[in-house]
Parts: sequence; C-alpha cells; structure tokens
Amino acid sequence: MTSDDGFSLSEIGQIALTVHDLEEATAFYRDVLGLPFLFEVPGMSFFECGDIRLMLGESDTEEQSAGAFILYYQVDDINAAHETLKKRGVEFVQDPVLVHKAEDHELWLAFFSDLDGNTLALMCEAPL
Repeated sequence: MTSDDGFSLSEIGQIALTVHDLEEATAFYRDVLGLPFLFEVPGMSFFECGDIRLMLGESDTEEQSAGAFILYYQVDDINAAHETLKKRGVEFVQDPVLVHKAEDHELWLAFFSDLDGNTLALMCEAPL
C-alpha cells in the first residue's frame, strides 16, 4: 500500500538494544568494539554509530528480554508524522510525549508496533 500524501519514514535516528547487564555491555561496546561513547543516564548508555545513535538499556519489564530492539525513526514534525500514520491505520501504544529537554532541543517519542509485534518509534529532536 502506498500513499499519495508524500510522507514516508526513511531515516533511522536511534536503535535501542536490551541487555542483561548494562555495565558489562557498555564496556563491551566501548572497549571491545570501540564504538564512540556519548553519555550515560540511569539504566541506559548511548554510543555514536555514524549518523545513528545506539542505546543500550536494561529491561524494565518481563515482556522485554535481552536481545529485544526498538528502531527509532527520525522525523522533523512528530505530530504531523503521528497523525499521518494514524490515518494510515497505525495504532500507537504511546502518542507523542516529551521525554527529555536539553539546552538546545526537546526530544519527543511516540511508540507503535509493526505487524509482527516489533516495537518501533517516531523520534523528533525539536530545536528550542
């Protein structure tokens, strides 16, 4: 099914991987694989992978086991993307929500699933 509205998801901004032990996983990705380490927040570590950010996080639910992933699609306008996908029949499990406010931008996320139950998300780093 293609749409005539001109909207498409095309850029992955972040990939999240669920890990058993965040400290060990962070050391592996940073020290063994040599990925540039960006920053850490409680329960998550972030790495630079070219234009894509890799987030390692420990599971906080029974349903999310190690090896689970989330693809975050970068969009310029999360509200417009959300509405367009809803019109196309996408059912969101979380509508756009502000999750982080930095000095120069706000990070907005909205979560949905594909037909096989894989978690996907829209992400928007809106400048202030």
